[in-house]
Amino acid sequence: MGKIGVWLIGARGSVATTAVAGAAAMRAGLTARTGCVTELPDFAGAELPGLGDLVFGGHDVVDTPLVKRAEHLAAAGVLPSTLPGPVAADLEAAEARLRPAPSGSGREAADRIVADLTEFREGLDHVVVLNVSSTEPPCTPHPAHESLAALEENLDVLPPSALYAYAAFRAGCGFVDFTPSTGARLPALDELARTAGLPYAGRDGKTGETLLRSVLAPMFAQRALNVLSWSGTNLLGGGDGATLADPGAASSKNASKQQVLAQNLGRDVDGEVHIDYVPALGDWKTAWDHVLFEGFLGARMTLQLTWQGCDSALAAPLVLDLARLTAKACRDGVAGPVAEFGFFFKDPVGDGPHDLASQYAALREWAHR
Repeated sequence: MGKIGVWLIGARGSVATTAVAGAAAMRAGLTARTGCVTELPDFAGAELPGLGDLVFGGHDVVDTPLVKRAEHLAAAGVLPSTLPGPVAADLEAAEARLRPAPSGSGREAADRIVADLTEFREGLDHVVVLNVSSTEPPCTPHPAHESLAALEENLDVLPPSALYAYAAFRAGCGFVDFTPSTGARLPALDELARTAGLPYAGRDGKTGETLLRSVLAPMFAQRALNVLSWSGTNLLGGGDGATLADPGAASSKNASKQQVLAQNLGRDVDGEVHIDYVPALGDWKTAWDHVLFEGFLGARMTLQLTWQGCDSALAAPLVLDLARLTAKACRDGVAGPVAEFGFFFKDPVGDGPHDLASQYAALREWAHR
């Protein structure tokens, strides 16, 4: 399949650094390929690019080198303590391809992103742009979002994630939004992707609490158990927790988290998700859910569960999976939203199932199509 460029928005963040270091470690045989869906036997023979075919670059607003970020993550227990040294050359190679994120907005910023992507893709067969940056507040609707012709006259109405999607399509790249931000989910950008013959996918990577919900909610529905309420509390540290301490960004995250319940239960249920920033947790997160449900003859019962995990270690292999799968979609000429990638997302674009088992079956079938 040739060399595949992976352009990471937020390239020096924890998720991106873990993905780049992890890809290098797996290529060198330093670690097992645990957590990578595309490494499962079900995807053997799917003609995906190899991990050795991935070439990393990206944008970020911070300037801490990837090697230093990897050392910090190793000290925090996110990466193995012995890993930064053996993968330092790979991190330095990726670091040389990173560029400062454009500081402006609108046409000037879009042209700058297109120029960086065009330079990056020289010698590569395809490029996938992956958004792993901080969550944005919800986008304010604007008439220019409705058509490409109107949008071309006023790019200033695009939030950063959508501006990146626009620039990615203009530069001939596929686009994936691993965050709950707007990304490509505007009619004008969908029009651009289809016109350019390019794929996109998203939104909001499904790594913890919502992953469990996408398994458990169908169980209640299929057993004819009436869910009365479903409440959750999330404790987050690190950069993600700091970002979601902002009510606007938290509202984007909560909206995507609630989608899986409504879609699998067929209706909205009582209960909310609360997100609390706990700096001392660092890159770890804890999610607690309380489910009140009704059984035979109206008997009330509860399910309580706790999920504790390292967000970067959960997300990074999915970033690599999505890079490989989207590269295949680019090669195969897929245009518009790839609904079959909904397996990876809380609030997936396109039409597709929302329970994890059906999503996995759809993804496996797509990969071998």
